[in-house]
Amino acid sequence: MASLQLVYLSAFLLLQHCPWIIPVTVSTDRPVVEVQEHKDAVLSCLFHTERDHSPRIEWKKVQRKDVSFVYYNGEFVGDFKGRANITGATVTLHQVTVQDTGDYRCEVSALLDTKNLGETNITLNVLVPPNVPMCEIPRSALTGTVVELRCEDVHSVPPATYSWYKDGKPLPQFSLQDPRPANATFTQNPRTGTLQFNPVSRTDTGKYHCVANNGVGDPKSCIGKHMQIDDLNVSGIVAAVVVVFLVVSLCGLGVCYAHRQGYFNKGHRGRSFWIPQCHGVTHISSQNLHRTDDMNGAGYGIPPQEDFKHAQSFML
Repeated sequence: MASLQLVYLSAFLLLQHCPWIIPVTVSTDRPVVEVQEHKDAVLSCLFHTERDHSPRIEWKKVQRKDVSFVYYNGEFVGDFKGRANITGATVTLHQVTVQDTGDYRCEVSALLDTKNLGETNITLNVLVPPNVPMCEIPRSALTGTVVELRCEDVHSVPPATYSWYKDGKPLPQFSLQDPRPANATFTQNPRTGTLQFNPVSRTDTGKYHCVANNGVGDPKSCIGKHMQIDDLNVSGIVAAVVVVFLVVSLCGLGVCYAHRQGYFNKGHRGRSFWIPQCHGVTHISSQNLHRTDDMNGAGYGIPPQEDFKHAQSFML
């Protein structure tokens, strides 16, 4: 019995000289936080220290390789100043925006503890409901052609999915990979927002609009537009081809005629006119008036004057 009491006493003395080792621990109960834009986001940070009851608390935002302070030296800094508060080590961001999306790190430094540093990471995703999507809907098209309607919302987070409506009724979701009925002339891609008719027919005439939805907030729709599909006017095309052919033929005949008349010759310049002469009328062109050599060589010159002779003389 005495030996057992001696063992208990030795253990008690040993515990008195060797304190409990409970190093600083840091954790969170929400490692991923998703909150809608313009609302508050709570980034929880829970810690426990061994001896230090006033540890140093810091918050940082990590973007790839860049690290910036959120909470440093007892106050919020940068864009977070004036729109955040801290309780213990838990931070609340007010009126968050898309720019606040990212990874955050809570660091607790307890210099009096055996392990004097602990940290935990939280990912913040700021969700944006759909805006009114931009829709491209042609007003008219011809049967037998390929027509594509487009719908896009670049601001929604996560990215929106799209559905098309004709005359107020939803169109079936025939994707490019899935088989479609034989009488269906279209396919639509809910991720890209495209609605393609290949080919389009007169039965596709109607009023179309697109709805964007990402599960955040209410779905949004663009203004509907009417798309008219008309038959291809073959007779009109043939008539147009005939008219173009006639115009080209007339132009070709005109060019040939001008070429034969010498209008395209290098030496043909100026205009021609007629002047009266003693022995009739002679045709002279203006270029010949300036080319005396050519005139002489061509036999043009001043006609010789003839002596005046009476055909018959008589006396009174």
